[in-house]
Amino acid sequence: MVRAIVGANWGDEGKGKLTDLFAAESDIVIRFQGGANAGHTILNPYGRFALHQLPSGIFYEHVTNIIGNGVALNIPALLAELGQLQKAAVPRPNLLVSNRAQMVMPYHLLFDQYEEERLSKRQFGSTKSGISPFYSDKYAKIGFQVCELFDEITLMEKLEQVIAVKNVLLDHLYHKPLLDAKDIMAQLSAWKEGIYPYLADTFAYLEKAQREKRRILLEGQLGALKDPDFGIYPFVTSSSTLAGFGSVGAGLAPTSLTEIVAVTKAYSSAVGAGAFVSEISGNAADELRRRGGDAGEYGATTGRPRRMGWFDAVATRYGCQVQGASAVALTAIDVLSYLEEIPVCIAYEIDGQAIEVFPVTPQLNQAKPVWRILPGWRTDIRGIRHFEDLPVAARNYVTFVEQAIGLPVRYVSNGPKRDEIIRR
Repeated sequence: MVRAIVGANWGDEGKGKLTDLFAAESDIVIRFQGGANAGHTILNPYGRFALHQLPSGIFYEHVTNIIGNGVALNIPALLAELGQLQKAAVPRPNLLVSNRAQMVMPYHLLFDQYEEERLSKRQFGSTKSGISPFYSDKYAKIGFQVCELFDEITLMEKLEQVIAVKNVLLDHLYHKPLLDAKDIMAQLSAWKEGIYPYLADTFAYLEKAQREKRRILLEGQLGALKDPDFGIYPFVTSSSTLAGFGSVGAGLAPTSLTEIVAVTKAYSSAVGAGAFVSEISGNAADELRRRGGDAGEYGATTGRPRRMGWFDAVATRYGCQVQGASAVALTAIDVLSYLEEIPVCIAYEIDGQAIEVFPVTPQLNQAKPVWRILPGWRTDIRGIRHFEDLPVAARNYVTFVEQAIGLPVRYVSNGPKRDEIIRR
């Protein structure tokens, strides 16, 4: 069985808790795309953790955790994450890193920062984690697989060729200090010892695991609306956030996926620029942000306050469709318990016409929300474990979401802790 947990929206849907929950029922948990540019927040008996590259199965001793070939591997950040787990007395995780994964190079972070500076007011709201320059180099065939660390002569030759091109940009476009190949090589040499114990041929490992019918969980980063093909381009990430990419980024057969669970919040939030039709501002946004999550709505990687909005049925339905979802997990419904009335966006108005199909970016930029007001329940619902024990208005809200997106809501999260979940 191969199950994928992916985001239906902009990211920040609460996938970390769901992947942590499903990891308990899995043998293998795989990160298949993205890098240290986003995080999954997990609250468990060891404490509160914001994982950036480590798969969410690291808290279970029976799970083999894999960083797949599709990941933007930031080695110093990964080793720092492992160190934080050690400090928190988390048992040493079973971790394998694909020897085909490519590395985020030191200059990728610099170019990410320099480009945002150059763009000024037109910038994309990058986390400055080097992701866009990394994937640009990967597909331009000037990236570095982690296995290349162990052939120093060839590595240095290639590095000198790449640095020559980078320095032209640094000199003439960004007007920044030039790179020195020997300095970069020294950093790479320092990384080699730390990453070596985790490197493996994860493709061969997963081939064997599938023959043995082991339970595999794919853990997606960000959400459908950040996908470079189907998201709100160009305000997207640089790797595919869709479950369909999971087979490529993990190294599995395309026919192997058996279940795709799309995660969406009971309201909306986003980090970064781009159209956000159901966005709210002022006191309403501040109050929702303050109450959201276990520590408020702030980016797990950047710490930036998230943009807030009400549930968007148009965007969520579309996100579930492009993910190919078979079921939905609705998170953070408990956050809405303070509201007497709950607005939801049921359509977009563009040029005076209401539409229910998610449009391309130029039309999306003109869209205005069409609201429906649902009754709130005004009572604390955390701790409830059975759907029928929820207030009628809360049950009706979940039913509305099901009908709006056309998929069953199998999981309802009503708190940040691992056991605060309703299975339907």
